[in-house]
Amino acid sequence: MKRAYIAALTATALLCAAIALPPNAPRAQQQKYPPAALAIDLPEIVAEVKAAHDRYEQALVLNNDPVLGESFRNDPRTVRYGNAENLYGYAEIEAYRAASSGPGPRRLAKTVITTYGRDFAVASTLSYRANASGKVGRQMQT
Repeated sequence: MKRAYIAALTATALLCAAIALPPNAPRAQQQKYPPAALAIDLPEIVAEVKAAHDRYEQALVLNNDPVLGESFRNDPRTVRYGNAENLYGYAEIEAYRAASSGPGPRRLAKTVITTYGRDFAVASTLSYRANASGKVGRQMQT
């Protein structure tokens, strides 16, 4: 959880720096963001995020509440947008999960995991359920 918090702070700092940079800033100034030390897709970090993504997927399909609870930061600022719900804060997410039976079996496709340094990542995937022919679910996690 501490790693996720640090990642969120890092992302916020990078975003603020990018927004604060004037659009006509000299090219040398623009090259400072993101920092040169911010390595993209370090193999060991991609593997770590993939393992967390796989763990979440298994917990979601099996409706494993303890693992699902651990997968979200316990904070009122945590947000989860679903297919039919918009949840703000850990308490709303927890209440939704308690009332949900989970999506059941589904197939994932086009999963993309991108990591930025050692503390920030985005995982995006499409999902298909056997009982919802022709419908595509979308999922992104930061």
